[in-house]
Amino acid sequence: MLRKILALTGILTVFGVGPAYAACDKYEEVTSAWLPIMQTTAYYVATEEGLFEKACIKVKSNKMQSPNHIIDALVGGRADFGPPGAAAGIAMLAEEKFPGTFKVFGLQGGGIKINLINDGLIVQTGSPIKSFADLKGYTIGHVPGIQWRTITKHLVRSAGLDPNKDVKLVDLAVPQQVPAVLGGSVNATLSLEPVGSIAAATDGVDRAVVNPVAMVIADPFYSGAAVLTMKFIKERPGVARKIVKIIDKATALAMADFDKYKAIIPKYTAIRNTQLDLLAKPYLRSFSDLNETDLNSYQAFVDVFFSEGVMKKKMDVRTKILKMGDFGDS
Repeated sequence: MLRKILALTGILTVFGVGPAYAACDKYEEVTSAWLPIMQTTAYYVATEEGLFEKACIKVKSNKMQSPNHIIDALVGGRADFGPPGAAAGIAMLAEEKFPGTFKVFGLQGGGIKINLINDGLIVQTGSPIKSFADLKGYTIGHVPGIQWRTITKHLVRSAGLDPNKDVKLVDLAVPQQVPAVLGGSVNATLSLEPVGSIAAATDGVDRAVVNPVAMVIADPFYSGAAVLTMKFIKERPGVARKIVKIIDKATALAMADFDKYKAIIPKYTAIRNTQLDLLAKPYLRSFSDLNETDLNSYQAFVDVFFSEGVMKKKMDVRTKILKMGDFGDS
């Protein structure tokens, strides 16, 4: 009888009925560190679709409130990978300090030409601040950490102001940004999605500028990256390769049918179900899709850290992009 049951199960599987994948003898445990922003959408999709479990991977998922915390966890060996939405710039700053720590296998952001939103300048309704040039004497909040402080400084400087004298910069965790503008503790924020969408749906605050970073640094602009630690790649290359494939698949799903998958965003971010219609689709680039335009954009971003004096010397980002050879013979 058991033979008949097993045989029937095999036949049903072949014809698309029954289990879609083989049962796992064991699960590989992998630790992630991620930020609750729109750039992380592919990770949300992978989680909701059970893609990790299907690949026999159990993920210990750690939500962070600061890009710095993600990179610190990766450098400190407390996480194996940063899903899409990890800090693309801070990863390279860490690479400068600790060479050979990371490999990038995807980029996330937005752009003007592709009409996809990554960031915005958020102000109170009726504020005289209409652009970065209007920030003199005011306070602007940004995502905590050196990455967004450097970006904010660069945009202020590009608008003809001195970021060290004319404007006060304040670190603000993502969930605090709209309340801070609304309450007046800051006059503006440079915010990642979905904060801009939340602002657009909230009485008393507005999105004064859409994609200001792409206007100044590169279009498209990528502030997010998916990264693997080299320690993870070297010690468990087969599992690391699976992570890349999973995120690539989830990225393709998210980009092909964002209207379907945006319903899961409130589960992971500050966006509410009532705000889904205003939610901006992120621009997600998988490992298999990265091209010269993407790499040139990433290079332009990393060059800002050098021009702002945060990075001691220029870095070629192409040497930090994952290559299939990094997995060895796995």
